[in-house]
Amino acid sequence: MQEIEVKVMTSTDDDLPSYAKEGDSGVDLKAILGCKVPAYSRTLVDTGLYTEIPLGFELQIRSRSGLALKQGLIVLNSPGTIDSSYRGQVGVIIFNTTDREIVIKKGDRIAQAVLCPVYKIKWNHVTELTTTNRGTGGFGSTGVTN
Repeated sequence: MQEIEVKVMTSTDDDLPSYAKEGDSGVDLKAILGCKVPAYSRTLVDTGLYTEIPLGFELQIRSRSGLALKQGLIVLNSPGTIDSSYRGQVGVIIFNTTDREIVIKKGDRIAQAVLCPVYKIKWNHVTELTTTNRGTGGFGSTGVTN
């Protein structure tokens, strides 16, 4: 697997995010402070990380599947994007999908970050598109109907 260097500064002495297992695509991000997430509400959780993402890449912030399944906490704007030009603290917008308040403790793993390439769009304005079997069907059009 190819490695891309990402410059990082931290506001704490905590370990840098790392891969839990060989082959993982994301590193776990941790909360640097404890907080409460009220039922059906969102909050911004600080990670203490400041990054310099190389040009041509983004850092995608995604939900942790276990946290989503077991506690009902998800990354609201998943995937969140940290652009290569951003130099502020990496924050994670956490949404509580449950009917009870959930406490996040300092050091809890709250999300995962994945480094992804970004391609610039070069629009080619045309008057017609090629046809496909699917056509304009979307929003569940390939699913079972009642």
